This record gives sequence, structure tokens and C-alpha cells, in this order.
Amino acid sequence: MSKSTSDSAVRNISANEPFSAILEKSLSRRTLARGSLGAALAAMTGAALSACGGGDGDSPAAQPGTGGGGGTGGGTPEAPKLALGFQSLPTSMTDACVVPAGYVAQVLGAWGTPFDDIAQPWSRDGNNTSNDLLHSTGMHHDGMHYFPLQGSSTEGLLAVNHEYIDETALHPAGPTQVNGKRPAEEVRKEINAHGVSILHIRLQSGRWSIVKNSRYNRRFTAATPMALAGPVGGTASVRTPFSPNGRQTRGTNNNCGNGFTPWGTYITAEENWAACFVNTGTQTRDQKRVGIQAAKGRYLWETAAGDTSEQIGEFARFNITATGADATQDWRNEANGFGYLVEIDPYDPSSIATKRTAMGRFAHEGSAYAPPVAGKPLSFYSGDDSRFEYLYKFVSTAVWDPKDADRTDRLAVGAKYLDQGTLYVARFDASGKGEWLALAEGTKNAAGRTLKEEFGSIDQILLNTRGAADFVGATPMDRPEWTAAHPTSGEVYVTLTNNTSRNASRGTNPANPRLNNVNGHIVRWRDQADSNVFQWEIFVFGSDAGADADTNRSGLTALNQLASPDGLSFDGRGILWVQTDNGIDGGRNNAVAKSTNDQMLAVIPPSMPATPGSGPVINNGNQGDLRRFFVGPNEAEITGFAFTPDYKTIFLNVQHPVNWPAYDSEDATAAPSGKVRPRSSTVVIQRKDGGAIGV
Repeated sequence: MSKSTSDSAVRNISANEPFSAILEKSLSRRTLARGSLGAALAAMTGAALSACGGGDGDSPAAQPGTGGGGGTGGGTPEAPKLALGFQSLPTSMTDACVVPAGYVAQVLGAWGTPFDDIAQPWSRDGNNTSNDLLHSTGMHHDGMHYFPLQGSSTEGLLAVNHEYIDETALHPAGPTQVNGKRPAEEVRKEINAHGVSILHIRLQSGRWSIVKNSRYNRRFTAATPMALAGPVGGTASVRTPFSPNGRQTRGTNNNCGNGFTPWGTYITAEENWAACFVNTGTQTRDQKRVGIQAAKGRYLWETAAGDTSEQIGEFARFNITATGADATQDWRNEANGFGYLVEIDPYDPSSIATKRTAMGRFAHEGSAYAPPVAGKPLSFYSGDDSRFEYLYKFVSTAVWDPKDADRTDRLAVGAKYLDQGTLYVARFDASGKGEWLALAEGTKNAAGRTLKEEFGSIDQILLNTRGAADFVGATPMDRPEWTAAHPTSGEVYVTLTNNTSRNASRGTNPANPRLNNVNGHIVRWRDQADSNVFQWEIFVFGSDAGADADTNRSGLTALNQLASPDGLSFDGRGILWVQTDNGIDGGRNNAVAKSTNDQMLAVIPPSMPATPGSGPVINNGNQGDLRRFFVGPNEAEITGFAFTPDYKTIFLNVQHPVNWPAYDSEDATAAPSGKVRPRSSTVVIQRKDGGAIGV
């Protein structure tokens, strides 16, 4: 998630015990058992990181870069040991990308790249129209996934999120206003730059390119009609003048992290969508909790209302102030159609994207599923990316049938597994265990009051997901972002990017000395079978290499120092890839940002022990196993991740660079000779010898 659109306000005012306090108790408990903090740090889990094996990639559940899939563990022969085959990169602070020796990096599908003959070529002057953007890649690439065509590693569909916009770069001279109103054409252009691109791509002669005019190429924008499914769809809370029956909404925006499913669909996550809406009247408690604006929307889209070209309130809908007699007379319910995980079938160009409301409504960062097991429910994990927010798990009512992986009515399969189930929120306990708390009508809080008594039926609980999590006593976290599940063990990881609002009143303490957690960390856990209980431990603490030992608890060095872990994914072999969003666009305000641009690192994690250890898995004894694979250009976030099935191509995204990529070049490692209009882009990385990436 870019800092440019982050919700800096602390909207969780509950008194739930913060994760920092739980972490203090946990570390203190384990430290006392072993003697001292120094002894605990020296006796951490996983003295040497070894491979955990991986799937063979043959089944849909074991596709690369999934965060899920593969077998179930028991009885499977041990896979060959993995080992990283590249040396950790040095730091870099240039207007160019850096890759290991023996690798090449290509720019693909930069913002504004036409995918058919309708759009005009991208203009260096920012003069492309809103219609051009309907037929081109969107802006600020984020989460993504590669969907092979007939299993191919040389031809497939690349689904790419577009999180937000840079108005200065998008328009010739930045955004304008006339008498306090935004021009309709500018607003449409901004709306069309959001959303998701589905791009048909092909590898020929070592170079990837978009297949122009392919029937698969399409855009989903912040105005594309979409279905509302699950418990919220069709209720009175989502009825609008556009959809009086509440079965549709218009658009998806702030598409940050992503996921995909065992049956071959794409999941795009609506993250900081709320700030695009304004309610100048009396706000409901869920509107306050999610961050609906009280004076003006982030981009002032609502000010274009009344333009003679406006159709069915396309701009007015961003002002959700109640003005009419009921919900069909104004746009009071429009924001209730946002804040969900959205399922897209990339293989069917005629399909309608569907918002899966049963999976909760908040600032979704992504979605990762645990390895499917025949006859068992599916589990999907998602973080809520804001300070002191929560970690969630959705468990399907339907049990997994492996035959569903081969069905071609993929959105019908999605309805089977994603429209009915139970949403849980995590509570982390100091014992090293935790519990998933059901956000169901009958769940009680500490005072014995049920969620139904507090909020009403399940559709209202889901609309108020954050408030419901507050109510049941979930653990506030330091901005939980991407989740990833090991492809065979099912152990799940979450990046806790940072929390600069952490202070003593919110639960920090000397034993866990991140009073201002600018560096973040990663936590992992293992769910217990047929139980809501899980075990957890710290995987790595972010830090600069020069920090004192009490801050740099993972002992990071100049070759792997990191801050603000964000993007996170396993490939199907069991390599964990970590991407960072260190706020370099905010002025290099911490020690890591002053040393290097944002990056992507790789590590092969060991399995969790039966009893988690006393400190982070990454420690002074295994630094060589966490390696820097990629460094991006100045001021850019590194985000999004996808592999081809043969692991010979990796796709990642470079978001909001300040002066990159170079004009008239597809070489991602080339620095511009002068000033360029910056373009978020996908970077394609391959080995010169044609081998598998990373090993």
C-alpha cells in the first residue's frame, strides 16, 4: 500500500489489548524460561534456515506464487532441498532497477500502454483521454497474478491491480478546478486509471509483450458494473438509484493486494477506498470506523456532479450525504458497495466481477488460502491495512471438492465457496497461542452481549466488520498487510508493515522497545486442525543494520536490512518473497530508507516447531539465508508478485517511481538520461541462461 493513500488516522479507539503488549508478555514468558533476553535472542527458532520442500506445480492448487495449494503434508516423500542460487545485492539509490548477476529485467505494460487499437499511444505530455485509459493499462500497479493459457509458461493472462493515481503525472499540468468543481473529463480519466487490467501476454524470442486486440484484454475501473453477492448483496443497505434491488454496484478502486483461488479466478482487494467518499451530514458508526470523509473526498470526484455529461449520478455517487426521502433518491448507500474482496474470472471476457461480501468489509490488503484438503472447508486469510487493525480468516461452509478446480463455470464455483461461510478475527495470546473469534450473530463479548444484539443480522455485522472485531476483543496489530501460506505445510505469514502511532497509551513498553514502530515485522502461525486455536511466532523484525541489538533483534546486516515489509508471497517451491514499502516517497525518514531504495528479498523458511521459540526465526545465526534479490528505482514501492509455472519468469511491480522508466527502452535497469514522466510498470525478470529464478 502506498503511503500516498494510507489512512494515517487511528480509527480503532477500542480498548482491546494491543499486539505489542501481548508480544511483550510472550517474549518475557519465554525469556524467563531460558534465562535472559540475551540468551533468548541467541537461542531462537531455526538456527539455520533449511528448505521445507514444495509442490510440483501440476495441479491448480500448486500454481506458483499462490500463497496456497499443493498437498496436505502427511505421507508425502520429502522433496529435494532448496537453496537460493544468487548472492544478496548491495544497496542502491538510483533511478533504475537492480537485479543479481546473470539476470535481465524488462519493462512490461507501463501505465497507459494500449492493449488494443482503440487507445492512442501513451503521451509523454499526459494528454491521453479517459477513453484511452479504458483501453490501456491503469496507473500505479500493485498486486498481480499470472494465469497460464493451457498450462503454458510462455503465454498467459496477467491480472494487475491499479491501486491509486498520481494526479500530477496523470494530467498534463496536474489536476484542475473551475469554480471549485473538477472537470468531468479529468474525473473520468482518474476513475478509469483505477481498478484491474487483464492482459494477454506472450513470450517470443526472450521478450514478453502484450498481445494487442486479444479477446482476453479488458479493464475493470472504478465505474465498471459489478455484482454484489453474499449476505450483504440484495439487502436494503446496498440499494441505490443505480441498483434499486441492491444486486450491483459500480466500480472497484484502491485495488492493492490480491489473491487467487484453487479454481482459477483472481481476487482483487479494495483497500483505502473509503476516502473517495464524503458524507457532510451525520455519519453512521461504520462510516466513521472505515474512514468516510466528512468534508471532501480524496480526489474531489463528487464536485463534478451536475455536469451535463453525467450519467446516472456517476460523480454524485461519491457524496453519500442523505438528501432524499429514501435510498433510491440519493446515494447514501453507495459506499456500502465497497470494501470487499472482488472475484474476477480472467479466462471469461464476458464475465462480471463479483464482490464477495461474506469475506468482510474493511481495508482489504489481499487474500491467501491455505492448502486445500478434500472434504475440508477452505480458509482464506486477509489483513486490514491500517494502524491498530486486525487479521481475518474466512472459512467456507462448503467443503473442498478437487473436481471444482477443473470446472469452467468458475464464478459459480466462487459462489459455492465464498458466499457462505464464517468470518473470524484473530486474538493473539501471550502464551504463544491465539484464537480465531467468529464474527457470527451468536458470538458474545466479554460482557455477554451478542453481535446480533449489538449490530443486528449477519449482513449488518459484515458491513460493520471493524466494529464487530472491536466488540469481540480481537488483537489490534501494526498495520496487517499481505498474507501468504506455505504451499505444503500451510503455515501462514502476515506482514505488519509499521505503526508510527504506537505509543505508551496504546500499549508499547520497554520490553518491546518499538515505541515508534517505523520498521515493522513479520509474524507467522499454524492453525490447529479442526480447531479455532493457532500457534504463532515472530519471523523477522525489520531494522537497519546499524541499530542497537535491542532494536535489530533479527541481527540484519547491510545485505538484508529492511523496513516496512509489505508484499508477501510464496512460490510453489516454498521460497518466501518479501517486498517493502518503506515510505521513501515520504522523504527517506528512517535509517533503512536513507540507505537503500525499496526492495524484494527471498528466504526459504524452516517449518515451525511444535513449540514456537523465544524470538524471531531470522536471527544472528542465519543472515545468509535472507537475501536481497531486487532493488527498485528512487521513491518507488516494490509490490505485486507472479511466477510462470516453470519458474523461469518472475513478474513484479514498481509503483510510483519518481523518474523511471527511461524513454524508448524496455531495459528496467537503464536509468533515464534526463527527467521523464514517471510510469508505474511491471518488471519481468529472467535468467540469461534460461534457468529457474532464484535457485
